[in-house]
Amino acid sequence: MTAFGKLIRTTAFRLTLVYLFLFALFAASLLAYFAWNTRRLITEQITTTVNVEIGEITSIYNRRGLHGLLTTMGNRALRPGANLYLLTAPNGQALAGNVGSLAPGVMSVQGWSETAYRRIDDQDKTDHRALVRVAEMDNGFRLLVGRDLEERRRLFGIVAKAAQWSILVVVVLGIGGGIFVARRVLHRIDAMTGTTRRIMAGDLSGRLPVGRSGDELDRLAENLNVMLERIEALMTGLKEVSDNIAHDLKTPLTRLRNRAEEALARSGSEADYRAALERTIEESDGLIRTFNALLMIARAESGQARGNMDDFDGADVANGIHELYEPLAEDDGMTLQVKTAPAPIHGNRELISQAVANLVENAIKYGKPDAGVEPMKADAREILIEARREGDQVLLSVTDHGPGIPEGDRKHAVERFVRLEASRTLPGSGLGLSLASAVATLHGGELRLGDAHPGLVATLVLPARAGGSDRLAAQTQDVPQKAA
Repeated sequence: MTAFGKLIRTTAFRLTLVYLFLFALFAASLLAYFAWNTRRLITEQITTTVNVEIGEITSIYNRRGLHGLLTTMGNRALRPGANLYLLTAPNGQALAGNVGSLAPGVMSVQGWSETAYRRIDDQDKTDHRALVRVAEMDNGFRLLVGRDLEERRRLFGIVAKAAQWSILVVVVLGIGGGIFVARRVLHRIDAMTGTTRRIMAGDLSGRLPVGRSGDELDRLAENLNVMLERIEALMTGLKEVSDNIAHDLKTPLTRLRNRAEEALARSGSEADYRAALERTIEESDGLIRTFNALLMIARAESGQARGNMDDFDGADVANGIHELYEPLAEDDGMTLQVKTAPAPIHGNRELISQAVANLVENAIKYGKPDAGVEPMKADAREILIEARREGDQVLLSVTDHGPGIPEGDRKHAVERFVRLEASRTLPGSGLGLSLASAVATLHGGELRLGDAHPGLVATLVLPARAGGSDRLAAQTQDVPQKAA
């Protein structure tokens, strides 16, 4: 398709033609209305003038008779201008006036008519048009008084020519403006099309160009760029997940196979077989928890969990997690505390409970203080769960006093299967913080990792439910799955 063909097929050019037609139609209607009113006003002026003159001439005839009438008609016929006068006898003979000829039958009908005529003093033989009135006087005399319509015709011609030029200018400017706008829009659309083709070819780093005008195309490009960034992040995450699954799940699967092979190779007792099966089941449970965590992260990141959202109190979640994990913390030599205030939330209770549970499990597992810290601080083995509202946000935080996470590693720590050097010797899959971050993003919030001096403060920052302080959801038991 040629460049001009693409140009005239654009929506902008077609809309310009539509608006051009409507504007030209409006301009023509406006000029036609002006011409019609001008014609009407001139006609009214003529009729008023003619009626006044007929009244004056009739009054003179009544006072001075036929001789005075003839004198008056002769004098008025000699005046320069466009007025017409004619007095005829009962037999139709012209007695006075400046009209040389009329269309047949004009003098025989009283009242107003528009007729062709010639003046007595006309040098050319061209007929003119006039608006005349014929009145019958006493004794059968007939009087014609009228006015030439050349002035009205000229004015109408001026208006018609102005209309023609105006419409021509409107059409030229409209088409020119349409081509300019269409080319500008087409240039930007072509740029967007080129970018989308690169993206479809596999280059997810491409972004649509955004101008400085802030118009609808710029807003569309900005929103599409945000969408592309989200798609690129999801695709990168998918690739990382695939790579991580291939690397991080290979070890437990290999270990599972080796144990089964070892159990078959040894001709041991029933107790040996049972122990091997128990270790196999335990390893399988770990794999199932890992896959469940991956599925839960995928649900959160895809937004599928938005259909199960409800109103509840974040304090109930914190209290439920405290009750569930307090025995586990005590068995590991830790103390689990809870501090809550009303924290109304609208969201998926199951996912938020799971996210808080992951933070608590991480704190129990990795939050043990260093050897040199415990004697200096009595609450070094304390883990604090907090739920509170700050403005239009709800904060669900878990604080420990362990080694924490260095600031440079915090952004990396929320990625899937990422385990820092200090935690590689402990069991886990590296998905706990990833799930918490995905749940926070699903609810329009974020996961913040801060410093507890010493230790780590992991906080789920979620939007507070509007008007949630008036009615809090009833407390229910939360039983999250392990995914830390």
